[in-house]
Amino acid sequence: MNPPIAKRVPHPHFLHGDVRADDYYWLRNRSDPDVIRYLEEENRYYDQMMEPLEPLTKQLYNDMVHRIPPVDEEVPYQDGPFYYFSRTERDQQYPVYLRTRAQSRTELDGARQEVILDLNRMTTGNDFLSITVQRVSPDHTKLAYLENRDGTDRYTLYIKSLRTGHLYPDRIDNVFLYDSVEWDATGEYLFYVTVDETQRPCRVWRHRLGNIDPDTLLYEELDRSFSVTLDKSRSGQYLFLKCQNKASDEVWYLPSNLPTGQFRQFEARRHDIKYDLEHWGPYFVVLTNEGAENFKVMVCEVTESRRELQQLIEYNPARYIEAVHPFQDTLLLSGRQAGLTQIWVYRGGLLEMLSWPEPLYTVWLGTNRQYDATEVLIHYESFVTAKTTWSLDFQTGELSILRSAPVPDDYHSDQYHQRRIWSPAADGVQIPVSMVYREGALDLGPAPLILYGYGSYGMSIDPSFDAKRLPLLDRGVIYVMAHVRGGAEMGQGWYHDGKLLEKRHTFSDFIDVAKDLIRQGFTDRSQLAARGRSAGGLLMGTVLNMAPELFRVVVAGVPFVDVINTMLDETIPLTSLEWDEWGNPMQSGYYAYMKSYSPYDNVEAKEYPHILTFTGLNDPRVGYWEPAKWIARLRVTKTDNHNLLLKTHMGAGHGGSSARYQRIREMAEEYAFILDKIGVHK
Repeated sequence: MNPPIAKRVPHPHFLHGDVRADDYYWLRNRSDPDVIRYLEEENRYYDQMMEPLEPLTKQLYNDMVHRIPPVDEEVPYQDGPFYYFSRTERDQQYPVYLRTRAQSRTELDGARQEVILDLNRMTTGNDFLSITVQRVSPDHTKLAYLENRDGTDRYTLYIKSLRTGHLYPDRIDNVFLYDSVEWDATGEYLFYVTVDETQRPCRVWRHRLGNIDPDTLLYEELDRSFSVTLDKSRSGQYLFLKCQNKASDEVWYLPSNLPTGQFRQFEARRHDIKYDLEHWGPYFVVLTNEGAENFKVMVCEVTESRRELQQLIEYNPARYIEAVHPFQDTLLLSGRQAGLTQIWVYRGGLLEMLSWPEPLYTVWLGTNRQYDATEVLIHYESFVTAKTTWSLDFQTGELSILRSAPVPDDYHSDQYHQRRIWSPAADGVQIPVSMVYREGALDLGPAPLILYGYGSYGMSIDPSFDAKRLPLLDRGVIYVMAHVRGGAEMGQGWYHDGKLLEKRHTFSDFIDVAKDLIRQGFTDRSQLAARGRSAGGLLMGTVLNMAPELFRVVVAGVPFVDVINTMLDETIPLTSLEWDEWGNPMQSGYYAYMKSYSPYDNVEAKEYPHILTFTGLNDPRVGYWEPAKWIARLRVTKTDNHNLLLKTHMGAGHGGSSARYQRIREMAEEYAFILDKIGVHK
């Protein structure tokens, strides 16, 4: 079978005196039978080209499945008279959510367990199913949850009786997928956020349980560059309506015991001022970047008159504070320092950073619903240590391990090594790089290596334990994360230095890391692979144009590769929300800068490495047509005979398959493609 060749239909774009050819513009019309026909042809070509790798794919799949524990159960967290947790068994595609009535953790053993939501019973197996938000009512008799079955960001809100197990007739469509549903203090009212025609979350509503009249619209965000989320204070006493974009925030609040009242504005939005709000006893706690790039912690009295903010904790620019977590007598902070995640405890006017047993790790707060908690759950893991749940005792300050996630019987952590190195960028900046490999991987010189990157939205990538990665490490592959600018691994300055008109730092950093790994002898060009998805797929596409000779194979998942066209089209979900990240190409300066790196606009007649990309037909975040157009142009432009494959999931969205074993199969295919190209065939 020859590779599919998409037809070319001239469609020039004119802007700022510039002309851009876009002969594959027609691919964005999913109602055109020729579009579906082309995508299906690409899928058939993918299947044919992957057929010789089926033995390796099956072996990788079996190796991954073998490492799934018989039972994986989360540590229960307390919420009122119950402890809530989830459990996933080996033969199940999805988790089961349960609860146990108990007053303390010591009463959990042998206590009756009640199933509150079993996702395995909600699907036939191959159907797409996503359950995101779950909110139990204050009296613990009802569960509100969000469900989606097509991969978009439009979810349906259902309410389940935890007494009878039946669904209430109340059903609400077009609810945003996260931070969008909260109960009032009585359990009589639900507040929720809906999306508009572009799937932008922008409206907040109030629903009275059992009421058949239209719900009450409480707020509508008219600025298309802003989105809306909904949250409840840890104390449970306030609802927070948050309007936000990449540069500004505005928070409104409402006492949860006054559900029919009006939200009040805390502070009006101001450009380049980000802030968040929490409630702590007589105070509102404000986390803000005003005069503090890495955020400072302020407090003010809960009053409806003018508030005077006072500094609670001395600002330290080396400490990037991402969130505050108030408990009755203690305030926890989470954030980053020295390129690693950290947790601080503030009590009695003193701030203490918790310490951990390894030099390279990731730590984060677990689910902790009790405002008057005497213990909090903290999760910890590294490349070589499976997820471990610790308990922090507020009375003694002691940390103790409650549970370590099960690992395969044949896994021994001392056979694997993790390390952090620092690679120099062209402008002298030191880029943090994290890696893991099996003992002996470098004994024979440069080794096969997979380099992963993201670098956008201030989102950090951190070391994590993944048993499904072990089949790679056991085959001698080094797995590496490049913490390039555009993420926030080194604080907000790291993010700002990789966005808007500094975006090219993200791409050059990744290239500089790749060169440094080769220079230090970890790998060579014939054994170097690169991976990234979504905005990380943009990274892959741009690096392919800038330095294709460095890599043997590149995988770009759901890649954002048609930057200018997407950022010009406000009918596409999320476009207007992204202008503070990439810039608005209606402005000539941003247009020219985007054009200088946009992968689709910079494909050239030259040799490229092997390329695999995958997408979802229902993806609301990166339209399927972006990778489809990109692959179509690459196929008729590049001068090599390397593999160029596109796989479109015809029934899913941005996250791919929802069922666990389908996801593992897709991961095995991706890794088989990579390993084959970098010379790992066993």
